[in-house]
Amino acid sequence: MHLGTAFQLIDDVLDYSGDATHTGKNLGDDLKEGKPTLPLIHVMQRGSPAQAALVRSAIERGGREEFREVLDAIRLTGALDYARSKAKEEARAASEAIAGLPGSSYRESLLELSAFAVERDY
Repeated sequence: MHLGTAFQLIDDVLDYSGDATHTGKNLGDDLKEGKPTLPLIHVMQRGSPAQAALVRSAIERGGREEFREVLDAIRLTGALDYARSKAKEEARAASEAIAGLPGSSYRESLLELSAFAVERDY
Protein backbone atom coordinates (compact mmCIF):
# COMPACT_ATOMS: atom_id res chain seq x y z
CA MET A 1 0.00 0.00 0.00
CA HIS A 2 2.76 2.47 0.92
CA LEU A 3 4.66 1.73 -2.27
CA GLY A 4 1.57 2.38 -4.38
CA THR A 5 0.89 5.65 -2.57
CA ALA A 6 4.49 6.80 -3.08
CA PHE A 7 4.27 5.96 -6.77
CA GLN A 8 0.96 7.82 -7.16
CA LEU A 9 2.20 10.91 -5.33
CA ILE A 10 5.18 11.17 -7.69
CA ASP A 11 2.78 10.70 -10.60
CA ASP A 12 0.84 13.69 -9.25
CA VAL A 13 4.06 15.73 -9.05
CA LEU A 14 5.00 14.80 -12.61
CA ASP A 15 1.61 15.99 -13.82
CA TYR A 16 2.76 19.53 -12.97
CA SER A 17 6.50 19.29 -13.52
CA GLY A 18 7.32 16.50 -15.96
CA ASP A 19 8.28 16.61 -19.60
CA ALA A 20 5.36 15.31 -21.64
CA THR A 21 7.62 13.56 -24.15
CA HIS A 22 9.41 11.82 -21.31
CA THR A 23 6.45 11.04 -19.02
CA GLY A 24 4.02 10.08 -21.75
CA LYS A 25 1.31 12.35 -20.37
CA ASN A 26 0.45 15.97 -20.92
CA LEU A 27 1.00 18.46 -18.13
CA GLY A 28 -2.24 19.27 -16.39
CA ASP A 29 -4.13 16.13 -17.41
CA ASP A 30 -5.18 15.52 -13.81
CA LEU A 31 -6.54 19.06 -13.56
CA LYS A 32 -8.36 18.65 -16.87
CA GLU A 33 -9.98 15.49 -15.47
CA GLY A 34 -10.95 17.31 -12.25
CA LYS A 35 -8.75 15.16 -10.00
CA PRO A 36 -8.00 16.77 -6.62
CA THR A 37 -4.41 15.55 -6.29
CA LEU A 38 -2.17 16.28 -3.29
CA PRO A 39 -0.42 19.28 -4.88
CA LEU A 40 -3.81 20.87 -5.52
CA ILE A 41 -5.09 20.02 -2.06
CA HIS A 42 -1.94 21.58 -0.60
CA VAL A 43 -2.61 24.83 -2.49
CA MET A 44 -6.19 24.87 -1.23
CA GLN A 45 -5.01 24.32 2.36
CA ARG A 46 -1.89 26.51 2.41
CA GLY A 47 -2.39 29.05 -0.35
CA SER A 48 -4.14 32.38 -0.20
CA PRO A 49 -7.93 32.47 -0.37
CA ALA A 50 -7.62 33.57 -4.02
CA GLN A 51 -5.28 30.66 -4.84
CA ALA A 52 -7.58 28.18 -3.09
CA ALA A 53 -10.61 29.51 -4.96
CA LEU A 54 -8.75 29.34 -8.28
CA VAL A 55 -7.76 25.70 -7.72
CA ARG A 56 -11.20 24.69 -6.44
CA SER A 57 -12.84 26.26 -9.49
CA ALA A 58 -10.36 24.62 -11.87
CA ILE A 59 -10.99 21.18 -10.31
CA GLU A 60 -14.74 21.58 -10.42
CA ARG A 61 -14.76 22.68 -14.06
CA GLY A 62 -11.87 20.53 -15.27
CA GLY A 63 -10.27 23.82 -16.17
CA ARG A 64 -7.17 23.77 -18.31
CA GLU A 65 -7.77 27.44 -19.12
CA GLU A 66 -6.33 28.42 -15.74
CA PHE A 67 -3.47 25.94 -15.90
CA ARG A 68 -0.73 28.61 -15.86
CA GLU A 69 -2.27 30.36 -12.85
CA VAL A 70 -2.77 27.05 -11.04
CA LEU A 71 0.82 26.09 -11.82
CA ASP A 72 2.01 29.41 -10.38
CA ALA A 73 0.02 28.75 -7.19
CA ILE A 74 1.50 25.26 -6.97
CA ARG A 75 5.01 26.67 -7.23
CA LEU A 76 4.42 29.57 -4.84
CA THR A 77 3.04 27.30 -2.11
CA GLY A 78 5.75 24.63 -2.44
CA ALA A 79 3.11 22.04 -3.25
CA LEU A 80 5.41 19.87 -5.37
CA ASP A 81 8.10 19.74 -2.68
CA TYR A 82 5.41 18.89 -0.14
CA ALA A 83 4.07 16.05 -2.30
CA ARG A 84 7.60 14.73 -2.92
CA SER A 85 8.23 14.76 0.82
CA LYS A 86 5.06 12.78 1.45
CA ALA A 87 6.06 10.31 -1.29
CA LYS A 88 9.42 9.79 0.43
CA GLU A 89 7.63 9.15 3.73
CA GLU A 90 5.46 6.53 2.04
CA ALA A 91 8.47 4.90 0.38
CA ARG A 92 10.25 4.79 3.74
CA ALA A 93 7.17 3.17 5.30
CA ALA A 94 7.11 0.61 2.48
CA SER A 95 10.77 -0.24 3.13
CA GLU A 96 10.16 -0.51 6.86
CA ALA A 97 7.20 -2.83 6.25
CA ILE A 98 9.50 -5.45 4.71
CA ALA A 99 12.46 -4.90 7.04
CA GLY A 100 11.64 -8.08 8.94
CA LEU A 101 11.75 -10.29 5.88
CA PRO A 102 14.83 -12.46 5.45
CA GLY A 103 17.44 -11.18 3.02
CA SER A 104 16.85 -12.30 -0.54
CA SER A 105 16.93 -10.98 -4.08
CA TYR A 106 13.16 -10.47 -3.84
CA ARG A 107 13.48 -8.30 -0.73
CA GLU A 108 16.25 -6.29 -2.38
CA SER A 109 14.13 -5.81 -5.49
CA LEU A 110 11.28 -4.48 -3.37
CA LEU A 111 13.64 -2.04 -1.66
CA GLU A 112 14.95 -0.89 -5.03
CA LEU A 113 11.39 -0.47 -6.29
CA SER A 114 10.60 1.66 -3.27
CA ALA A 115 13.56 3.94 -4.05
CA PHE A 116 12.68 4.05 -7.75
CA ALA A 117 9.09 5.09 -7.00
CA VAL A 118 10.24 8.44 -5.59
CA GLU A 119 13.31 9.05 -7.77
CA ARG A 120 11.66 8.47 -11.13
CA ASP A 121 11.01 11.26 -13.58
CA TYR A 122 8.60 9.44 -15.87
